[in-house]
Amino acid sequence: MYQVDLNSDLGESFGAYTIGMDSEILKYVSSANVACGWHAGDPMVMEKTVALAAEAGTAVGAHPGYPDLMGFGRRNMVVTPAEAKAYIKYQIGALLAFTESRGIKMQHVKPHGAFYNMAAVDEKLADAICEGIYEVDPSLILLGLANSKMISSAEKIGLPAASEVFADRAYNDDGTLVSRKLPGAVIHDRELAIARTVRMVTEGVVETASGKLIPIKADSICVHGDNPSALEFVKNIKAALEAKDVKICSLSAR
Repeated sequence: MYQVDLNSDLGESFGAYTIGMDSEILKYVSSANVACGWHAGDPMVMEKTVALAAEAGTAVGAHPGYPDLMGFGRRNMVVTPAEAKAYIKYQIGALLAFTESRGIKMQHVKPHGAFYNMAAVDEKLADAICEGIYEVDPSLILLGLANSKMISSAEKIGLPAASEVFADRAYNDDGTLVSRKLPGAVIHDRELAIARTVRMVTEGVVETASGKLIPIKADSICVHGDNPSALEFVKNIKAALEAKDVKICSLSAR
C-alpha cells in the first residue's frame, strides 16, 4: 500500500480579513501548515488554527515566510544566511508557544512562498533554513520541494525531510515550479490535476510543462483550500487517492 500526507497552508487570515476555509479543510488533510504572522496570520488566528487542528487530530507545522504582509510573502527578498536562520527561529518559536500550550507536538516546518521557492535553488539559503530548524528542534521535519536544495541541505545536516509535490501546479524540467507569472502555472482542470497527483504518488513521475517525464518523490501533497471549488478539489483528490489504495496519513505517522 502507498502512503502519502495531504497538507494545506492554513491560518492565513489577518485581523478583520478572513482568508481560506480552515475549519472545512482540516476535515480532509493530515497536516496543517500554520502561518506565523509574517506573510499572513496573527496571534489570534494562530491560536485558533492550532486549536482547530488539535480538535481535528491534524498534525501541525510552522509555515514561516518573509516579512511581507503586503505581498503575501510572494516577493523575493535579499537576505543573508544569518538573517534567514533568525527568521526561521523567530517564527517557529512563535508557533511553538501555541502548540505547547495546547499540549501538542509540532511536526514540521514548511517555508512559504518566495522563501520556499528561493531556497529550492539557493544552497546557502536552504542551509540556513535547515540549520535554523535543527537548532530549535532536530526532530522537526523539513517539508520542502521534491528534488530541491532544501531536501539535500536537510539530509546533509541530519534533519528529517519530506518531499512535497503540488496537486495543481505545473513543473519545469528541472523539478522547480513554473512561475505564477507565467500562463499555465496553475492547473485549473480538476481531473487533470487529480490524475497527475495520483501518478506522482503511485508511479513517482510527473509530466513537465514541456511534456517531459521526470522522476519525483511524493511524501506529501500540497492542496489549497481557500475557496469553495478548492474545497471540493481537496475532497476529490483524497477520494481518488484512496480509490487507488493510497493511505492518507501525517508525516509523523508514516
